Amino acid sequence: MFTPSSRTTLVLLSALLILALALRLYRVGTYGIYFDEKSTLLISQGVCLEGFNQKDVFSKTYFTPAEFWKPKTFNDFIEANIRGDIGNSPAYYGVLWLWMEVFGLSDTSLRMPSVIFSTLIVWLLFVFVRRHFRSDSMALISAGIAAIEPFFVAYSHIARNYSMTFFLTLLGTHLFLLIMERVRSSPPSGSKTPSLPVLYLAYGLVFVTSVLSHYLTVTVFLCHGLYALLYLRNTRAWVTLGLTSAIGLGLVSLWFIYGGGKYTFFTLNYQASFYKNIALTNPYKSGFGIILPATIPNIAVRAVPIFSDLFIITNGMVAVLVSIRNSMLALGLGVVSTVIIHRYITVAKPPVWVYAAVAFLFLVGLPFYSVEPLRLLVLSAVVPFVYLIGRYVVDRTNADQKRLVVILLLLAFVPTLFLLFMAWRSGHTFGITQRYSGFSFPYVCILIAMGLRQLVTLRWWFSLPIAIALLIQTGNIVQLLVDIYADEAPKYTYFDKARIPNPYWSSAQKLKELYTPGDTILYPNKKRQIFSEKMDRTYSPVALLDAQLVNVYLPQDAAYIQRIDPNDRDRIVLVKGRSGEKITIFDFKGSTYRYGE
Repeated sequence: MFTPSSRTTLVLLSALLILALALRLYRVGTYGIYFDEKSTLLISQGVCLEGFNQKDVFSKTYFTPAEFWKPKTFNDFIEANIRGDIGNSPAYYGVLWLWMEVFGLSDTSLRMPSVIFSTLIVWLLFVFVRRHFRSDSMALISAGIAAIEPFFVAYSHIARNYSMTFFLTLLGTHLFLLIMERVRSSPPSGSKTPSLPVLYLAYGLVFVTSVLSHYLTVTVFLCHGLYALLYLRNTRAWVTLGLTSAIGLGLVSLWFIYGGGKYTFFTLNYQASFYKNIALTNPYKSGFGIILPATIPNIAVRAVPIFSDLFIITNGMVAVLVSIRNSMLALGLGVVSTVIIHRYITVAKPPVWVYAAVAFLFLVGLPFYSVEPLRLLVLSAVVPFVYLIGRYVVDRTNADQKRLVVILLLLAFVPTLFLLFMAWRSGHTFGITQRYSGFSFPYVCILIAMGLRQLVTLRWWFSLPIAIALLIQTGNIVQLLVDIYADEAPKYTYFDKARIPNPYWSSAQKLKELYTPGDTILYPNKKRQIFSEKMDRTYSPVALLDAQLVNVYLPQDAAYIQRIDPNDRDRIVLVKGRSGEKITIFDFKGSTYRYGE
């Protein structure tokens, strides 16, 4: 039976979930799939990029959609996974295949699993905080932050494994903490915690599914191990966790021994050498973005935006952090204001000057900031806000919850630190990117919620200046969401100019409308650069990707006559059989939509 307070919580949570879903559905199918999503689409259908497992189809002069769509085997799926994603993410591709069998192959359908998992993160974060921190208000604030977090919104629009892995790793952490709780004591009265055997089984299954959704999820489970080293003193629990981990690793190893994972380490070693060579010889104009040698200064420079954008209150601050003088002034003023807040936070009647001191310290820097003064004003509020997080932990958490804060901090920072270590070990900075450590975002949302919860307890002359700075940052977040929806947020969408709608889908619709028996469809031959003889080289002297992606959207039983035109780089053309008339279905020339885009 719901109490009035729990009914209110349920209504607010429902509103947040509706908001989260709306933000993730808005314009989800507007822009065409980019290169990684093209890989996702083909892999999910068991099709190798450039047709390595379709030699019998494309080695002939002509081919048909019916031949392209001939039944695929599990070996086809493995081969496609190897060549399209180095054997990574088979669990995600399995989920996506099942989804698309039911809901079809549109761009929206392709991205819907990401939308659903991203929305579920908001719900699970509420459950996580409410269960482990025993606070409805904290749970709602955390879920609210996750609902509007630009990183989550952006990756809900991308047909890749990331949203699924973020959800799975949060679920894994939830199960791990339930195990720790049951090991230390009986569950709280009124809770419906499953038995330990069920929890261990669920944790093991989530571990296996997570790692087979993205290999770097191991960094989250590494944090679980570090936490256990700090706080677990139960021999039986250690043995059971060890067995659970060993069985899970054994199941994962089957993929590395018999499945697509067997080529993963070969490919990773090749890529490390390849990108290191670029970093040493052509770091700025290789076509892969800026790839620098992994010196400590270079790694630090690449790490700054990763850590900055991890926290919603500092998202985008890298624009001002590059100016040392401005950022040091803003941070210095923040430190002084924090000292004043700390000194007088518990004083009932502080000196008169204190009432205006914090606001003055935020504003005094504005005449001296030479770049983006409003962002620097927000930066000056970061130090007192971090202090408020610490104050919440000290004043408002019990001993058990303080231990939970430790695992929050581990999960907030270890995945990115692991990336930095791997970059240093590999000798290049290519892999230092937000999505590879995005598992940290849910836990950072909780830390931010602690600061906001503490902020409302301050007296207004302390809280108002910080609140105004946070409102300014809210405006920045809204603008970032606008840029994401406009496909002009490169750090998330990879584009600073909006992509066109999916030309492969629209071309397929035109062909279905115009094709008559006797016609021939010609596909362009986009020259490919071969980077790895073992992984990239195919039997075909012409590029097949454009033809493959159009055929994905053609009827699976169609007998359309098709071939690759080796002399045309840009156009999909329909040649009418009787007249020989050439109808250009789509011209890729000048459009931001080709192999590497």
